[in-house]
Amino acid sequence: MTDLAKYRASEAEKARTADLLKMLPTSRASALDLGAREGFFSQLLAERFQRVTALDLSAPAFNLPGVSKVAADATMLPFRDEAFDCVFCAEVLEHVPNLQQACAEISRVARHEVIIGVPYRQDLRAGRATCRKCRKINPPWGHVHSFRERQLPQLFPQLKMLKMSFVGSVKDRTNFVSARLMDWAGNPWGIYDEEKQCQYCGAPLAAPNGERSLASRLCAVAAVEINRVQEKFTRPHANWIHVLLAKS
Repeated sequence: MTDLAKYRASEAEKARTADLLKMLPTSRASALDLGAREGFFSQLLAERFQRVTALDLSAPAFNLPGVSKVAADATMLPFRDEAFDCVFCAEVLEHVPNLQQACAEISRVARHEVIIGVPYRQDLRAGRATCRKCRKINPPWGHVHSFRERQLPQLFPQLKMLKMSFVGSVKDRTNFVSARLMDWAGNPWGIYDEEKQCQYCGAPLAAPNGERSLASRLCAVAAVEINRVQEKFTRPHANWIHVLLAKS
């Protein structure tokens, strides 16, 4: 299970949080926290805005002063046009299959600013997980999109780009050969989390149990060695990209 408290306390996460908070407007009244999870950012937004709405697929379990809670899908937001002065959306869009619809909804309900935070140039082959029930391969952390600089402005054509920033550093990189070998091995070291479910059959994603075959072990070792060699020639890049957009 993901330890969110430990995750939020890490130096990398503190840097990411600080960068996102720098983008918040200072003279607005209402904000939407899209993908509120445990309420970490909802609480921080409540310190800056008079009214905060925390939204997630399931109704958030936390209770915070000045924060109302809503259960809804990012692609079908139950709000009128320009309902919020600011829409805050971090660690969300990489999970949404219908990305364009979600971005259109964000643009629709924002009156002024939109703040977006997503992984930057993530290699979605690294850390894949194999479902033990249906045997299908799931992307790491349920991320179905990888983002670059040009993509984000294109997803919000109605909005104007005000600021773009990059946070963190990562060097994770794989390739077609090593990824295929790791798939054949059953992805024994993929991103497995008892909170995550297979995006195909809904079963919990769990790491392999018991002894693996010799062929599986050899494929996994070969994949690791190939990636280790490639890493020597891979330049690090930012881990996160943040953008501040606004309506004219």
